Amino acid sequence: MDYISFCKNFFAATNIPISLLKNENAEYSALGEMLSMHPQPHWELFPIDRNPVFCSYSPDIEYGRIHVDHTDYDVILGPAFNVPVTGQMVRQYMHEFMVPLDCREQLMECLSSIPRTSHLQFARYLAFLYQCLNHKEANLQDFYTEDEVYTRSRNQRQVYNMIDDMENDNLHNTYPFELEMYQYIKNGNVEHLKEFLHTNSIFLKEGKMAHSPVRHTKNLFIATAAKVGFLGAIPGGVDIEKTYQLADFYIQECEQLQTIEEITNLQYMMIIDFCQRAGETHMPDGISSEVYQCMNYIRSHTNEPISIDDVARQVHRSSSHMMRRFKEELGIHIGAFITRCKLEEAKSLLTYSNKSLAEISSYLCFSSQSYFQNVFKKQYGITPMQYRKNTQKK
Repeated sequence: MDYISFCKNFFAATNIPISLLKNENAEYSALGEMLSMHPQPHWELFPIDRNPVFCSYSPDIEYGRIHVDHTDYDVILGPAFNVPVTGQMVRQYMHEFMVPLDCREQLMECLSSIPRTSHLQFARYLAFLYQCLNHKEANLQDFYTEDEVYTRSRNQRQVYNMIDDMENDNLHNTYPFELEMYQYIKNGNVEHLKEFLHTNSIFLKEGKMAHSPVRHTKNLFIATAAKVGFLGAIPGGVDIEKTYQLADFYIQECEQLQTIEEITNLQYMMIIDFCQRAGETHMPDGISSEVYQCMNYIRSHTNEPISIDDVARQVHRSSSHMMRRFKEELGIHIGAFITRCKLEEAKSLLTYSNKSLAEISSYLCFSSQSYFQNVFKKQYGITPMQYRKNTQKK
């Protein structure tokens, strides 16, 4: 087979860079051809410990390697990215591959033209190439199977890293800080949380989560979003599905940012947002699991015509039993709680959407627009339109 021609055709079809090695020396490089540079002479960072195999410097820049059976050839797939290419990633690539500084703008253009590829899609490309070159299938699950040598090597690296961190006093010290922060979020105590964040985050050591400072900050953001949601917001009474959706939204927004300052500012806003939401839905201590499940069900189904029977059915109890538990534990009737949740959703739609009153009323399953308006005014003392004007001016 003409392997160089094969690589060129693959690149032409997918626009994902591919390189061909013979005895560890580069015979062809699609990216090198685009940059009018000689192929990278050595790929020592990509040892073959299995076939095919993933290779990467960081979560940002991913490669794969395939050895062609019974030959001296290896194929390197990548670089591939599942996030937008940043200046920091380009600098990292230039450093790793010793790309001349005067090629920076051209390299940025080339890397930005590579289609963004998820890790799963990248694995499928790797499996496809493996089958084409070696005439046998590669099960995706086999990509992640660890043999004894690989496991021992990884464990050794972990031990060496732990020893190095201990010798250099590079130890995590965020646990007490995080516990206190989650408690403020759970209690919905925004003012105390702000004061706490401003005075207690100077000497924190968070560890290293990526080689790139920007990627490290993004990884830290993702971990914080998950923990703030699971350990603070949900125990504080924020609807489970809404917590997941908010975390997803903030993580997606974070991935679009390009500087550490932007990411840290967004992280602060996210933490405060979760705390405010916990304060708005804060539950008294001692709420039973039955009532809590029912509350989450109601908050997750405000756009449906929920009945008391529907709510009781979620915990396999009778309607009369749950009506009594709601009244005892929350001091409110289930029907009133359903209406309150729908009205809270209505307030959000009035402020942040352009939906008409008829659309909002229909979406939240009120019997009519006039009934929705009457209930809203009775609850908040102003009409929905007055509320929209007041909140959209801010």
